[in-house]
Amino acid sequence: MRRTVASLQTLCAVLALCLCPATTWPASPVAVAIADFDYVDTSGEPNDQVAKHTALVTAFGEHLRRDLGGSGDYRVQPVACAQHPCTAGSMPADDFAAAARQSGAQFVVYGGIRKMSTLVQWGEVQLVDIKDNKLLLQRTVTFRGDTDEAFRRAAGFVSATLREALPRP
Repeated sequence: MRRTVASLQTLCAVLALCLCPATTWPASPVAVAIADFDYVDTSGEPNDQVAKHTALVTAFGEHLRRDLGGSGDYRVQPVACAQHPCTAGSMPADDFAAAARQSGAQFVVYGGIRKMSTLVQWGEVQLVDIKDNKLLLQRTVTFRGDTDEAFRRAAGFVSATLREALPRP
């Protein structure tokens, strides 16, 4: 009788372990380097807006970094360059690729924004798997406006698009 009870207890313990959800260990966040973005104004507007646009495009990149890094799924790392700005358009492609690799990230995000007119901005965003040297995403986005809010909304859309394209830990 004791043997039967012990066997039943053991069987119940094994079944409980099998039926309970497996314990999962937290995965390491995916390392993503986000480079600075290029900016070109081809609108032909007479006012000098370089300082304003520099601040807007800087805030765009910062928003991406905060949004992806804040999710907990991604560890955002800078692309370190000897010269600034550290953008894909401001340096030779081989130098930019080397800087992205030195970041230690598996993925790099880069691109640029072009002001077409007083109302329309075009953005290009690329996501590359650095280790496999593979383009995972190339997306063109358009947005209206030349304001903090317009750039913030565009960055939010790009961030959501990147989260869909990036692997999760």
